Amino acid sequence: MAAVQRTGWQKIARRIRVPLGFVTAVLFLIFARPTWPLLAAGLVLVLPGLWLRGYAAGYVKKNAELTRTGPYAYTRNPLYLGSMGIAFGIAIAAGRWWLAALLVGLFLMIYLPTILSEEAFLREHFAGFDDYARRVPRLLPRFTAARFEGQDTGAGAFSRERYLHHREYNAAMGAAAIYALLVLRMLLLRGRL
Repeated sequence: MAAVQRTGWQKIARRIRVPLGFVTAVLFLIFARPTWPLLAAGLVLVLPGLWLRGYAAGYVKKNAELTRTGPYAYTRNPLYLGSMGIAFGIAIAAGRWWLAALLVGLFLMIYLPTILSEEAFLREHFAGFDDYARRVPRLLPRFTAARFEGQDTGAGAFSRERYLHHREYNAAMGAAAIYALLVLRMLLLRGRL
């Protein structure tokens, strides 16, 4: 098989997505105007986003197999969907609507090309990808799990070892740190520190 050719922007997007996340987090903290109700409202998206990322990390065997079980039977990109939940939850907690608008732009600019690049890789390396892509939506999940012919119903169970191998606990630590900084920012703005 020929190697997957990525566009120039896909290569750049894959490289800058994590550092850009840190820059965006700093912007959030600088401009944030959190309140207790906003922090609580943000958790409505942050906590399910963290759960989804952790759940997906326990199923995926990156570059080794086409994962079609667990959350991957509902959406092809549960890790990115979880990240979006976390990011938009933090935007709500920050109390600035324009930060959420900035996130939409960043996701379209960074994650969409990354997803397309990853799909090209999967299509090249896994013969069943096109069938999988027809049955499972790219991002917004199905209501029921997709079933595949010849798929063992017990195949692809959650693995704590895989979760730890992917170090998905870092997402929870990062979200907790951002929330702690938002609380600190709120207290500073109120003159309580």
